[in-house]
Amino acid sequence: MPPAPVAAPLAPPAAVAAPAAPPGVDKDPRAPQKPGGGPGLLAGALTERPMPVGDVGAKPSDVYAEDWWSHTRPIFEIHGYYRVRAELFHNFSLGRKDAPGSQFWPQPADNDYVDVAGNPHQVKLCGKDPSTAATMEPCENKTQASANMRFRLNPELHISDNLRIMSQIDLLDNVVLGSTPEGYNNVPSAAGYSVVGRGGYSALGSFASTQWTPTTGQNTLGSSIAVKRVWGEYQTPVGVLRFGRMPSHWGLGILANAGDGHDSDYQSTSDRIMFITGIKKWDLYFGGAWDFANSGTTSANLSQQQGQPYNVSQLDAVHQYVLVLARRRNPDLQKLELAKGDLVINGGAYFVFRNQVIANDESSDGSSAALNQKSSNVGQGFVRRGATAYIPDLWLQVLYKKFRFEAEGVAVLGSIDCTTRAANGACDYKNPADEASPGWKVRQFGVATQSELKVLEDRLRIQLGVGWASGDPDVESLVPPAQGLMPQRTADRTFSTFNFHPDYRIDLILWRHILNRVAGAYYFRPSVEYDFLRDKAGQKLGGGAAMIWSRASEFIQTPGHARDLGIELNFNLYFQSKDGSLNDDPNKMGGFYTMLQYGVLFPLGGLGYMPGEVSAYAANTGGGELATATAQTLRWYMGILF
Repeated sequence: MPPAPVAAPLAPPAAVAAPAAPPGVDKDPRAPQKPGGGPGLLAGALTERPMPVGDVGAKPSDVYAEDWWSHTRPIFEIHGYYRVRAELFHNFSLGRKDAPGSQFWPQPADNDYVDVAGNPHQVKLCGKDPSTAATMEPCENKTQASANMRFRLNPELHISDNLRIMSQIDLLDNVVLGSTPEGYNNVPSAAGYSVVGRGGYSALGSFASTQWTPTTGQNTLGSSIAVKRVWGEYQTPVGVLRFGRMPSHWGLGILANAGDGHDSDYQSTSDRIMFITGIKKWDLYFGGAWDFANSGTTSANLSQQQGQPYNVSQLDAVHQYVLVLARRRNPDLQKLELAKGDLVINGGAYFVFRNQVIANDESSDGSSAALNQKSSNVGQGFVRRGATAYIPDLWLQVLYKKFRFEAEGVAVLGSIDCTTRAANGACDYKNPADEASPGWKVRQFGVATQSELKVLEDRLRIQLGVGWASGDPDVESLVPPAQGLMPQRTADRTFSTFNFHPDYRIDLILWRHILNRVAGAYYFRPSVEYDFLRDKAGQKLGGGAAMIWSRASEFIQTPGHARDLGIELNFNLYFQSKDGSLNDDPNKMGGFYTMLQYGVLFPLGGLGYMPGEVSAYAANTGGGELATATAQTLRWYMGILF
């Protein structure tokens, strides 16, 4: 089912409230400017970085067009960032010697080792004497290092005060530095791709002296330019209409997360038609959306590059509908009330319904979901799915002076008639162990909370994060296989492992990289941050530390059959310059930003071995030992935000 500032993972993804404005002044750069009331329209539009548009009711001016068509002002704005991240991963395999395909984190490709089954994985190419194979020695390496970049543009075409086109475009999206070197080239083959033999002036990789442009299918899997989102917004006197491919975000972001942070890698993007309205004086907003989650195979054909493609079938589409109700206090009034010592409560409900009747999820037989298929071939690949899901998501935010408490709770409740994926596969609707309970059930639950107290002029921030994702006592892994569903041990036939959105970050090693996302576990995360230097121009220098204790919700899902997964310590130093005009608020990010992060993970029993595995390995290898080891990471981020 469906699936802050980022430098501080516990900070909320919702935009930080702008400084209080004098009565009658709207600080929103997209709001109408009264004649003679300040700088020109273009200057006024660029004085402040726009707030995210994924949240409902974040600003009233994003919902209602009060001065409807009062001014015509075509304006083209560009926001975004450029970043370079260098990362070192040490011992991310945790010292485990798992067989390929069963690892949390694969051993470095240049490491020589013997796996738990006694199978050798030899890389005997090191040592000082390369004259013969016998004189070369096994290579030993536990460290992987890499760097990547991204140039993100968020162009905005403001046609008028209430009509705009928004977009998001990534250039060299997470391209690894040093990849696509001169001479590296692939061609299609029966197995997918084959590397073309080098020649000319770069016959060996050692001779490469420049980087070639990333080209899909030739030297990379991604395009140099990726258009992630494009959508339109039309503000009427009674609400806002959004349509197109747009960000989707709700609450803390454990279910739907826009992933627009400067250090983000994952995001929720929806092909959606949405209308939002409400009662402004009560700060109450409600709306509905029709999502095109998965349309199935289209009529697009490689031999016909023009025309209008369409869905070749309707029953295989994933139909999704969203209802949302939110109470969000006006940011300016909220800041005033907090300054007076009043309690502010925000919150709401987000409800998703999904349904799919038949499906075409398998393309290995060549007659189903592959590109450029005939309609008749697509039909031959259909299987019964009968999948339905009801997903309620509740969000609560409590603010009092300098204290914030925020929580989000999600439930995924549904059923599946058949889990068959292969074309013409037999439906597994009937439960051989319980004929009175056919089909398959989905029962997944997740909760996340954040608490934060700001003191010493907001320089010191003390935080506590707690989260829980339901596990599955019928499954023996926290990580799904490369293909297919998690195999179940019995005929219980209930999928109950909840997965947080991967961009909801709580650490640097275990959940961010090794396990990819919080799933089937609960955690406690106390942390502290302090700005050593901070001025009104936005410049700041600070640091922070966090401790993350993680435990499995169901011990059976861990390799060592123990709940305790590990304790991780994270440390960071950060600096933001006062360059540019968009970072004149210490709570916002703009200009040059850099941070240095260090993390160390101490694996506990849940990430270890079973006693039988230890004794068997010793017998197979003549006394070899199995044990886990500490993992470490060092990250350096450099970025320009605008």
